[in-house]
Amino acid sequence: MNNLRVSLVQGETRWHDPAGNRDYYGDLIESLHGITDLVLLPETFTSGFSNEAIAQAETMDGPTVAWMREQARRLDAAICGSVQIRQTDGPRKDRVFNRLLFVTPDGNLQHYDKRHLFRYAKEHERYAGGSERLTVEWKGWRICPLVCYDLRFPVFSRNRYDVERPGMLDYDLLLYVANWPAARAYPWKTLLRARAIENLCYVAGLNRVGTDGNGLQYSGDSAVIDFLGHPVSECTDEEVVATTTLLAAELAAHRERFPAMLDADRFTFS
Repeated sequence: MNNLRVSLVQGETRWHDPAGNRDYYGDLIESLHGITDLVLLPETFTSGFSNEAIAQAETMDGPTVAWMREQARRLDAAICGSVQIRQTDGPRKDRVFNRLLFVTPDGNLQHYDKRHLFRYAKEHERYAGGSERLTVEWKGWRICPLVCYDLRFPVFSRNRYDVERPGMLDYDLLLYVANWPAARAYPWKTLLRARAIENLCYVAGLNRVGTDGNGLQYSGDSAVIDFLGHPVSECTDEEVVATTTLLAAELAAHRERFPAMLDADRFTFS
């Protein structure tokens, strides 16, 4: 593992405006070529977090997937964020997912469908939930990308030892892309730190700012947290692009010095 440069793109997503959001976020990340390895965009970054946006859901052949592939190629960096995607085949055909897309410069795309749907906002009544956790490999790092409300469920994100890779933890970096309202900013900040400490990993949480079409305010508070729960980078409530370097040697040294994973309870997901 080498060090990994991660860019938090904390923007003010336009309401129900996919083309406008692609232009907006494209402008924000335009200067990142050569200075980052991984770009994080918010949850539902083409529309805002809206149950009504289901009518605009794209397919995997749609313009946003193509746009993400082009941005990854242009920046020579991986890019991820979530989008409403309508399934076009299989047993869940025509269902819409809050789907996180992880795209690399060679055009390879992996996805994770948000498992924990936000009941408080009735997301579970409109969208289909995923079931499988995703771990991707990028630049020698193992990365587990999740979405917003997943942050409240530590079992699903648990970093297991000697399960996905022999004699090692499942992943090195845990990601959350979110639309997390300002009214619940304290839990957001607290849980990001908890996930980092308990999983002996770096955590990057990327939230939006501004006010959405439902009148909800977002205070940003995007952050990169180290394995001890200390903030490496913290954002306030303004539009910003912040790039942070994750230190591979320091992560490895911490796990060697404090191998709590060897005493963890073993379990399987269901």
